[in-house]
Amino acid sequence: MTMLNTAPDISGIAELTHLGVIRVAGEDAVKFLQGQLTQDVALLGLSEARLAAFCNAKGRMQASFLLFKRSNEDILLLCSRDILAATLKRLSMFVLRAKAKLSDATGDFSLYGLVGNAIESVAGNGQLAWGKTDIGEANLIVLYPGSAQPRALWCAPADAPRPTGQPLDIGLWHWLSVQSGIAMITQPIFEAFVPQMLNYESVGGVNFKKGCYPGQEIVARSQFRGTLKRRAYLAHTDGMPAVGQEVFHASDAEQPCGLVAAAAANPAGGFDAIVSMQTSAAQEGRLTLGSATGPALTLLPLPYPLLEDI
Repeated sequence: MTMLNTAPDISGIAELTHLGVIRVAGEDAVKFLQGQLTQDVALLGLSEARLAAFCNAKGRMQASFLLFKRSNEDILLLCSRDILAATLKRLSMFVLRAKAKLSDATGDFSLYGLVGNAIESVAGNGQLAWGKTDIGEANLIVLYPGSAQPRALWCAPADAPRPTGQPLDIGLWHWLSVQSGIAMITQPIFEAFVPQMLNYESVGGVNFKKGCYPGQEIVARSQFRGTLKRRAYLAHTDGMPAVGQEVFHASDAEQPCGLVAAAAANPAGGFDAIVSMQTSAAQEGRLTLGSATGPALTLLPLPYPLLEDI
């Protein structure tokens, strides 16, 4: 089986048209989001960004965001476009009397992914993941690396100059995103996972010290009572995985042991995927895609330690 878990140096920029922007503006913007998301929005500094999840009452993720403040009364939530409209509607139901206005601001901003030297050309290097740098009206967010390649996200008003750099194929950006080990919620996996099933607690996406939010009790219980039996893993296959596709283990040909949360073509051949599955299934035995007789899946090392190992 061909596989590539590291890549030669990659550099360039890609327009991220698969992402959209929800804007939360007003004097109660922070207070409102503090009561809705897994992240501590109140403590979030202007030089930081964070991963965050919006859960239902059962702790299942309805959306995930890259979250940052343009100011203390102007907060942007970047998410998959295929869930944006429904997510905006759900969040808006909870505004009530809060002085916070939610809007689809996708058309107001341009979003680009930067890799390698393209980051250095606009902001130098050496920043840690989730660091935020303001460059004029633009915001540069350092992301987790993918295949050891530095990655960042550029967000700027739609009429601002785009960042400079060689064009990067969007498929390569998606592969690097899979290689980062962080899957964002898209429509096929809506309400499929609690945050820890995608390792969000290990990449800064859950704050266990903040106040209440929808599903908080379930999320906390999963973490502290040892009830979590599923984790996210990196995998490679010669098949063609689809988000939401089931994964099977040799010990049970009838019941799936997991779901594909993200997938992209590996430039060296085959496909890489983020699979959320039972921890017991990841220990040993054959894993297959789609059915017990489907293409084999080979697990790859995660690029970050899990919280229980930190």
